[in-house]
Amino acid sequence: MAANPSHAPKLLDQVRGKIRLKHYSIRTEQAYVDWIKRFILHFDKRHPRELGAAEVEAFLTHLAVAGNVAAATQNLALSAILFLYREVLEMPLPWLDGIERAKKPVRLPTVLSAAEVGAVLARLDGTTGLMLRLLYGTGMRLMECVRLRVKDVDFAARQITVRDGKGGKDRAFSHS
Repeated sequence: MAANPSHAPKLLDQVRGKIRLKHYSIRTEQAYVDWIKRFILHFDKRHPRELGAAEVEAFLTHLAVAGNVAAATQNLALSAILFLYREVLEMPLPWLDGIERAKKPVRLPTVLSAAEVGAVLARLDGTTGLMLRLLYGTGMRLMECVRLRVKDVDFAARQITVRDGKGGKDRAFSHS
């Protein structure tokens, strides 16, 4: 007996399921689903199985030229679409050479001196101040800080444990 396609999960639910199965972060899930939606809407809601490399190239080129998006944004859209085709639809796309890539601006990063960072942190208090001090002092990611629990802080060992961080890994930050 053949499976009834009307009971198959919707495409975006399949994407979410595969992302969760691979333990990607919630932010990655949100970004990928959003870019996949935009890709489908760009082609008047045609199913991605009906689209191919030419449409992917056209969409990404449109982002760079008409959308004037940053290179990192275009790369994120490309990653989402490749995930859709490779992991969900199991349709590998040939390498996409014809894409007009967004240009990365050449500029030096602006970095605050230790004194400037100290001046900013001195003006903050409460939860925001604590979180920024933790981020600056440990190098942890924002969502790792947001998800910290009291049991993750060991004052005696001067250590903070981040559980299920990026890549599903636990990490510890120590102060000597």
